[in-house]
Amino acid sequence: MKLGFLENKGVIGMIHCLPLPGAMNYGGDMQAVTDRALADLEAMERAGVDAVIVENFCDKPITARLDPGQMAALSAVTALVKERSTIPVGVDAAFCDPVAGLAIAVATGAEFIRVPVFTDTVITAAGRIEPCAAELMKWRRLLGGEDVALLCDIQTKHTFMVSSAISLEESASMAEENGADAIIVTGAHTGSSSSVDTIQRVRGATSLPLIAGSGVNANNLPEQLSLVDAAIIGSSMKRHGKAWEPIDYELAKKLMDAAKAFRVGL
Repeated sequence: MKLGFLENKGVIGMIHCLPLPGAMNYGGDMQAVTDRALADLEAMERAGVDAVIVENFCDKPITARLDPGQMAALSAVTALVKERSTIPVGVDAAFCDPVAGLAIAVATGAEFIRVPVFTDTVITAAGRIEPCAAELMKWRRLLGGEDVALLCDIQTKHTFMVSSAISLEESASMAEENGADAIIVTGAHTGSSSSVDTIQRVRGATSLPLIAGSGVNANNLPEQLSLVDAAIIGSSMKRHGKAWEPIDYELAKKLMDAAKAFRVGL
């Protein structure tokens, strides 16, 4: 599968949906949810972002699987974003329901999904999350989703590995061996960047495209993009860096101007 943002130092912007039906802070207005998602898409497209991910990041408390209300709402929002978008669209069914994300991608025509926990075993606020690779690959075949790319995190943010004996390199190798199409590296939490050493260690362990999944901003973007193939960016395009805030066009443009300047120098 060919995704241009994995070949040209692309920037993947985050559409953090407002809380969805079933979540603690759902406001009771799905129109407000879809309006915000489409406004974020428009702002990022205008700024020149290369792709977007639709995610239910604001649904708290986090769960290991989406409930029916969340899944229906995330499907509806993704379908509208995909209909309006002129750039590739991905899905992240948070915290880690990649089968739901895959089903939504197949149903809406989205090009890729983010898989926060693919081959690791981690502890989160939702409890213990087990590897999903075998189940996800099975459903990929059953749903006819072989063309949906799997962007898979290793030792991802907001989690603790069950076994500290497993190295980053081993996690990267396991993800590649089990069918990941690209590997995402992150800092400890949203807004924190991966160290140069972390990225270099993972780069040496896999031949897959490498994506910086947190903490990239206009200031550190040149350094981060020099080490990876693409970056997923959300909070640094928001006025106070909060997930529930709208995308700020001026911040998005500043970031994309830095990305374009970096590409010119390649």
